[in-house]
Order: sequence, then C-alpha cells, then structure tokens
Amino acid sequence: MDHTFLQSTLRELRIIQRSPRFWATFVTIVLIFALTGPYGTFARLMPGARLGYWFVLHAMAWSIAIVFSVATEILLRRHVSNMFARMLIGSILAALPIGFGITLIDLAFFGDAPSVIGSLGKSLGSIPLCALFCILSYMTMHRQLAMAAAGSNVAETKASSAPMATASQPPILSRLKPENRGALIRLTVRDHYTEVMTTRGRELILLRFGDALMEIGNIDGVRVHRSHWIATDHVARLKRDNGKLFVIARDGVEVPVSRSYAEAVRHRFG
Repeated sequence: MDHTFLQSTLRELRIIQRSPRFWATFVTIVLIFALTGPYGTFARLMPGARLGYWFVLHAMAWSIAIVFSVATEILLRRHVSNMFARMLIGSILAALPIGFGITLIDLAFFGDAPSVIGSLGKSLGSIPLCALFCILSYMTMHRQLAMAAAGSNVAETKASSAPMATASQPPILSRLKPENRGALIRLTVRDHYTEVMTTRGRELILLRFGDALMEIGNIDGVRVHRSHWIATDHVARLKRDNGKLFVIARDGVEVPVSRSYAEAVRHRFG
C-alpha cells in the first residue's frame, strides 16, 4: 500500500514538474507579485531584492502546496469523489507549514523576529493563496493528473490477488442502473456527462471524464481521444480515412483517435 502510494505520488509530481503551462503560470505569478509589491514589499525592498523575495517565497510555498495537494488527492480518493475537492483540501492543509516558511524568509530578508503566533497568522493569511494555487493547478493540469490517477488505480488493482481482482467490478459500474451493469466497453464525453457503454446497455452519468477514468478499476483499455476510452477486448481493428485514424469496435462503431494518442494506439493495435 505504502509502495503504491509512493509510486502514485511521484508519478503525479513528475507530471507537474514537466508541465510548461505550470511553470509559465509560476513565472507569471512571481512577476506580478514582484512588480506590484504587495504586503508592503514595494516600499521595503528594491526591485531586484523584491523579485528575489517573491521568487523564494513562491518557490517554497508552491513546493509545499504541490506535495500536500498531490498526497491528499491520492489518500482521499476512496472517500472524496471529486478531484478538485481533494486537491483543495491538501492545498489548505499546506497553509500551516507555508506560514512557518514565510516567517523564515522574512527573517532572512527583513530580520523580523520569528514567533509562533506570527507564523500562525501568516498561515491563515496563506489560505487564499493556497486556494488560488489549487485552482490554477487544476485548470492547467487536471486532465494529465486524471490520466495518471487512472493508471495508478489500475496498477493498485493488479497488485492485489487475482481472485479478488476477478471478483471485484469497476467502481464506475456502481453508478449505473442495475440492468446496465455489464462488462465495460466504452466511455464517451457527452457535454458535462460521461456516457458509459456496457454489454448490457448504455447510460449517461453526471461525472467528469477524468474522474470516470479513475473508476474503471483493472479493466484493460486505452484512451484514444480526449473524449473517448475503449476496452481492449472490444477493439476489432484500426481504420484510416482521409488521413484520420479510427478504432473500429467489435460492434462496428468507429471511435476517432486524436493525434496525441495515435502513436500509442498504432503501437498497441497496429
């Protein structure tokens, strides 16, 4: 369990670390704070020192918030269904150590005497910034994190015993009407809903596609498009039409393959 948790945490941290959009957001926020000089830093620090102060502070705060939000997102998956809510809880919890970190940075830059009460006050003041961090992170990377989470769930399920894996069913099936709970075939985005197709029928559920992918359990499948996932057993063949790639399901339905997934799909079903 601990080993799986560590692997999942490191996987999601690497996704954030390699995200250009995340780093662009980080640089933008640091520059905004350095130019505007909030919390009295405009008057107390020269431009270069002010830039250094906000860079160090945000690097510290974002690092702590990332670790807390990712770890909490993973730990609460079985208890809180919404990914954003899980990340927000972790980000708010991160405010406590961030407040003490700000105290140390203020000591280094201004010589302010540290105190527990002052640090707790800074922790409370950090909560809005932590919430903002969570919102920005979720907006820029929730799809990538959802895909990583889906892979983590599959790995965790496969690590359990074979009899247990066979007896259990994907969590997403519990959201369906009993008469529609068959073998999982496809997931498709329909506006704000996810259409779940099984061997016994199809049904729309009010669930984000990324969160739906987290509930497929140990079903062997592949995401072929930002809006489509299909179980491997139900892939019949590949088809090209006017330069576009399609997966042909065993029931004859053509599922489009986007460019970002095309290479992986060809390699698997080529």
